[in-house]
Amino acid sequence: MKNNRPKLETTTLWDFPTQNYGDRPHGDNKFNGVTPAFVIWNLLQRYTKEGDLVVDPMCGSGTTIDVAKELNRRVIGYDIAPYRDDIIQNDARKIPLKDNSVDFVFIDSPYSNNIKYSDHPMDIGKISCEKEEFFDELEKVAKEIYRILKPQKVMAWLIGDHWRKKSGFIPVGFKIYSILEKYFKPVDVIAVSRHNQTSNTPFWHERAKRYNFYLRGFKYLIIMQKVIK
Repeated sequence: MKNNRPKLETTTLWDFPTQNYGDRPHGDNKFNGVTPAFVIWNLLQRYTKEGDLVVDPMCGSGTTIDVAKELNRRVIGYDIAPYRDDIIQNDARKIPLKDNSVDFVFIDSPYSNNIKYSDHPMDIGKISCEKEEFFDELEKVAKEIYRILKPQKVMAWLIGDHWRKKSGFIPVGFKIYSILEKYFKPVDVIAVSRHNQTSNTPFWHERAKRYNFYLRGFKYLIIMQKVIK
């Protein structure tokens, strides 16, 4: 019998320079902080099946919705400032779903206040990661994800690190990993290379040399499982 299952990436580094794959759009590549569609595609192929309920609490331009529908998954996308009509307005710190009701959660959250996501006053992306408040608020999101996720099911959190001249390096990815480990069992951590980023320009290359810092060329994809203790 012919195996028609899509071929999955098997390396430890996912390197997807484009937002879309195939001939369909996924989200909006002009959106600030847009999520690479093929990352979500890989996750859904690995950890979900047709008919499963997928939730994205910070849906951005709707990439998760587009990919999930294409793969015949049920999907709910929330955002504090909806970008389009099929995204439900909601704060990720209080998700309006029942306990143990979701098969998979994906989230691509802010990692500081370096990108303007919206004008909404409650947007977590308005808080600097230099403040402990930033991590306190994201922990509230993590608790909600744990609450709605079914036992033994998996979530994935895409997050980057932070460097600024005044604050120096802040290991946001490690801090989020430490928060998630309070609630979930680690499954994997993937380095997602970021080619189409604003820092990959001569201007930022020159600044990196002048001020002696590394360009943030990747994000962490932290994959965790809900295990009832």
